[in-house]
Amino acid sequence: MIDFHLGIFFLQTLMNKHLHIDAFSGVSGDMFLGALVDTGVPLSALKKGLKALGIKGYRLCDQQVIRNSLRATKVDVEIQKGFTKPLSLTAIKKTLANSRLPDAIRTQALQTFQLIAEAEGTVHGKSPAKVHFHEVGVIDSLVDIVGTLLGIAHLNVTTISCSPINLGSGTISTAHGELPVPGPAVAHMAQNVPIFSNGPALEFTTPTGMALVKTLVKNCMTLPPLTPHTVGYGAGTADPEGWPNVLRLFLGQEEAESSITSERIIQLETNIDDMNPQLYDLMMTHLFDAGALDVTLTPTMMKRNRPGTIVSVVAWPNDLQVLTAILLSETSTLGVRVQELSRVVVPRRIQTVRLPHGSVHVKIADLGHGEVKITPEYRDCVALAVRTMQPVQTIMDLARQTVTETNKSKTTSRLKKHTRNSR
Repeated sequence: MIDFHLGIFFLQTLMNKHLHIDAFSGVSGDMFLGALVDTGVPLSALKKGLKALGIKGYRLCDQQVIRNSLRATKVDVEIQKGFTKPLSLTAIKKTLANSRLPDAIRTQALQTFQLIAEAEGTVHGKSPAKVHFHEVGVIDSLVDIVGTLLGIAHLNVTTISCSPINLGSGTISTAHGELPVPGPAVAHMAQNVPIFSNGPALEFTTPTGMALVKTLVKNCMTLPPLTPHTVGYGAGTADPEGWPNVLRLFLGQEEAESSITSERIIQLETNIDDMNPQLYDLMMTHLFDAGALDVTLTPTMMKRNRPGTIVSVVAWPNDLQVLTAILLSETSTLGVRVQELSRVVVPRRIQTVRLPHGSVHVKIADLGHGEVKITPEYRDCVALAVRTMQPVQTIMDLARQTVTETNKSKTTSRLKKHTRNSR
């Protein structure tokens, strides 16, 4: 008999491979490629994969370098012949569409270029379709972006996280003249990404690097609980004195605690003591419809000993304006307090469970090491209890038991199949 919890943990060990991007000195396309090669991706594998892109006029080479006493791999894209004219986003999309790249790589590459074009277009007052990529630089960008995506696929990475990103400081010379660091496109893409500035006055993060992070990473945080198998260093072009200009990658197995992740949210609050309580119902409905994650009402005592209510709204940062407008228009308040918070969450999914007389939805939260928290949807259980004339608690217990037995059966089947395939 295979233990259920041990079986789940064994499957996770087989399947989960985590990559953490430590961008303490920023991130760029060549740093990404160098770090991936240093982590264990053969340069020959990148060259072979890039042939599917169908472009010529460049050579990929690597070398070992020292950056402030740290050994790192430097990968360069040596351009021998660029395109005859700058390429538009449409032309790049056509190049990728005509390539022999795997569908997943092609989709991610398109998304990355779309992010860059949208950022460049926004800061320069153009539509993304009118943004053009330099005839030589576009080859560099294509190789950096597609090569990075191929390298990560080669490592069989299943999850990716990234530390707060160092953008650098100072100014940079561009076709538009001297511009501040971070450049406008990087600054635009940095929205909702943890960033900071440290070290010498240099540009540490390029548009290509930031776009790759935005495409690949869903969770920016400090180094999560991880058992690293490999640590790789990719060198940037600049070699400032006293500063290790490298991108560091940790590749390994996530610990169980790493299923618990953090994310940035906002909390809006206002105190009210002069409003008809009947109006709170519609206010809450409109807040939830506009994207609020949670809305709570807390009784309190206010000035002149008047009973009042604290209205608290938890939401994503992007929904700040619309939710604030609802609070100001649908309550008697004249102001709203806003603060940014970090909340810790566990991965969860909704599963439909079929019971003898109907179905209910169940929320399943992954606590790590095969442990899960099973929460049946209360309203579904009430409806089924009324229809079958059973206690609600009986329906909820039956839903939990059904989920546990179903998952146990699936895990046992997968382990037996893996054992047969390993013989």
